[in-house]
Amino acid sequence: MSEFDLGRRRVMQAVGAGLLLPGLAPAVIASVKDRPLLTDGVQSGDLQGDRAMIWSRSDRPSRMVVEWDTRSRFSNPRRFVSPVADSRSDFTARVELTGLPADQAIFYRVHFEDAQSGVASEPWLGHLRSVPQLKRNIRFVWSGDTVGQGFGINPDIGGMRIYEAMRLRLPDFFIHSGDTIYADGPVPAQLTAEDGRIWRNLTTEAKSKVAETLDEYRGNYRYNLMDENVRRFNAEVPQIWQWDDHEVVNNWSPGKQLDERYQTKDIHSLVGRARQAWLEYAPMRLQKGDGAARIYRKLGYGPMLDVFVLDMRSYREANDANLGAAKPFLGREQLDWLKRELKQSRAQWKVIAADMPIGLGVPDGEVSPGVPRWEAVANGDPGAAQGREVEIAELLGYLRKHQVRNYVWLTADVHYCAAHHYHPEHAAFQDFEPFWEFVAGPLNAGSFGPNTLDKTFGPEVVFQKAPPAQNTSPFAGYQFFGEVNIDGQSGEMSVVLRDLEGTAVFEKKLQPV
Repeated sequence: MSEFDLGRRRVMQAVGAGLLLPGLAPAVIASVKDRPLLTDGVQSGDLQGDRAMIWSRSDRPSRMVVEWDTRSRFSNPRRFVSPVADSRSDFTARVELTGLPADQAIFYRVHFEDAQSGVASEPWLGHLRSVPQLKRNIRFVWSGDTVGQGFGINPDIGGMRIYEAMRLRLPDFFIHSGDTIYADGPVPAQLTAEDGRIWRNLTTEAKSKVAETLDEYRGNYRYNLMDENVRRFNAEVPQIWQWDDHEVVNNWSPGKQLDERYQTKDIHSLVGRARQAWLEYAPMRLQKGDGAARIYRKLGYGPMLDVFVLDMRSYREANDANLGAAKPFLGREQLDWLKRELKQSRAQWKVIAADMPIGLGVPDGEVSPGVPRWEAVANGDPGAAQGREVEIAELLGYLRKHQVRNYVWLTADVHYCAAHHYHPEHAAFQDFEPFWEFVAGPLNAGSFGPNTLDKTFGPEVVFQKAPPAQNTSPFAGYQFFGEVNIDGQSGEMSVVLRDLEGTAVFEKKLQPV
């Protein structure tokens, strides 16, 4: 058995409950009630070069201590300590590990030390694999939409089992494509699903109503972290988070009118609180832009792969009929950044992680009787690019002009899985090279779809799998994640769509050009 496999076994024996291992006893012995409690497991994320972010949370003001080693026995640990985490960050903490050797198994253990007494919590173990410098096989997974439509942690079926299905694929990392929580979706004690089946939920006070206060938004993240599948997954698989609408409220934009469930009627106030909670709980490196709150970013994963993480929510204008002249969606600064970074990328493959699909119509009610309002890029008009489509047309035209090749769009949002091929021969706007968009999700939410394709950019449905009825429960099995495998020798990319059990329902192999 390899060191990495042995370490994985030792980690998983301890990680489920944060158990002590031999030789890991805290420096200060104290009763359980006097010791900090590591409340929500550990997460790693945003691998970049020789760095990785580690996240965790305590129950009191304390410092997070992270030690890492390339051996699971921690014979030569390196130690990193966070500033004091207190109520201002909901007791969450993160540190950035540095100096990681390339393409190595990295084992880490986390504990908290009380800010006053120095008494230490029990440790929690995790591991990751650092970024390679040379070509090798890469596997990662992606999906979105966690705890939506009232479908929460159901103990009768073992909780959010799709996270275990993803963990068992042994991915290098995971892209959460948005809707990391459903802040607008209370979780009742039970729901009646299709065929009269009863769906039972674990419940918490924070999930008893729509989130409005900062602590209610935080409570949505704490709820998801109650699930043992999620905690095991988080300890083993580094993550890349992006956000979409349900981190705040369904289909939010600057023009969002809040319904009668909300005492707060100012969407901007909710967005501020929601963004703070998201940034506190995401295992990501804080960006310099937007007052250290910028979400879009690029993460390089060796010579084979660059990941471009988009923010399709923060810079848009209000949702409307999405017709006529150009309307901000990515926004000028992000669009120019994306064009520049894609052009400069020397990676074999360029993955554009989008929180919403390009060609699928995502409706958002009506602007006026008979005039639909649109939530995403598409506007239901198959003709020339209009509204938000103009930004996408600019991007695609730029990539063709500068011969940027081998880019793939990965997304979620619509609660079913699909593979779309975009080709100028079928499009009204034709100044681009053919490309693929793959859709996955949901992870643990109601299933919907399929949505109608807008032909402006010439998409064709190569595959889709959607439920027979709208808002089908996870009982029915229409929960999906995507998996990407890149061959380190040939450079071939294989994209697989998998279901709740991890069974492949579709595969497409792409050759680099």
